Amino acid sequence: MVPFDNVLEMIGNTPMIDVSRLSPNPDVRIFAKLEGQNPFGSVKDRIAKSMIEQAEKSGKLQPGQTILEPSSGNTGIALAAIAQLKGYPIKILMPSSVSIERRQMLEVFGAEVILTPGEEGSNGAVRRAQEMAAEHPEWCFLYQYGNDANPLAHYEGTGPEIWRDCPEITHFVAGLGTSGTLMGTGRYLKEQNSAIKVIAIEPPLGERVEGLRNLEDGYIPPVFEQWYGFELLDRKRVVRPRESLEWTRRLVRECGVFAGISSGASMAGAAKVASEITEGVIVFIVSDGGWKYLSTGAYTDDLDDAERQAEQIIYF
Repeated sequence: MVPFDNVLEMIGNTPMIDVSRLSPNPDVRIFAKLEGQNPFGSVKDRIAKSMIEQAEKSGKLQPGQTILEPSSGNTGIALAAIAQLKGYPIKILMPSSVSIERRQMLEVFGAEVILTPGEEGSNGAVRRAQEMAAEHPEWCFLYQYGNDANPLAHYEGTGPEIWRDCPEITHFVAGLGTSGTLMGTGRYLKEQNSAIKVIAIEPPLGERVEGLRNLEDGYIPPVFEQWYGFELLDRKRVVRPRESLEWTRRLVRECGVFAGISSGASMAGAAKVASEITEGVIVFIVSDGGWKYLSTGAYTDDLDDAERQAEQIIYF
């Protein structure tokens, strides 16, 4: 293997593995795309690199300029890591209810962490970031929720990789957060084969599944509308917090895939889809690894206790 010139070249081209042993239908295969293999640990490495490089190219981001971004975890970590490498100061706004590993990793990569009220969740961090961006026009506000470089990273990377590695795909399943993964990957796959179904995983309205959002909770990410999300999605599947935890544990116990909790939600959704079709090939996104979630007890605590904890902490 030829050595990479730098760590940013390691972003993308993540592996897929067969987890069909978890399929409730023997005629439906399920493959997991392991985005935790990216160098900073998550699928958000892709969009962080894309947003920074596009901002540099357009002139929106100048040498030494401060970057501002709301994030409850993975996007902030990836942005902080890349900003540190490139010499940009960065401020990350995040709810106080995030798990301790989030803050620690942001500090490792040199970010200034600004906490917003935990009870306001991710939406509160977004609102405060928008206010601060208006107050400080000299900062570069990348705004992952409305930045086309977010879904574009998946249209140019994640989608082509899945099609290259699994052209027999019939269903694509991913969690609905910023919606960038679904919009970019889903559009690319449908352009290759319009019969491919794109399924979004969301929590029930009023309930929390880490890293995911329900579109009826009062905030629809602009990129969802800009990329015609309602037309692109074939359906949405609701996954409850307990299901997410159960399938996260099954992934590690039965397949050796140590994944974050949103990945358990996506696996739960993939299993539901598999139970409803006669045959097919499902690919779902494992957004990150489980290392950043150990303090939550999601993998080892009594399931009832872990479920209660999941209602209090934002993990993603």
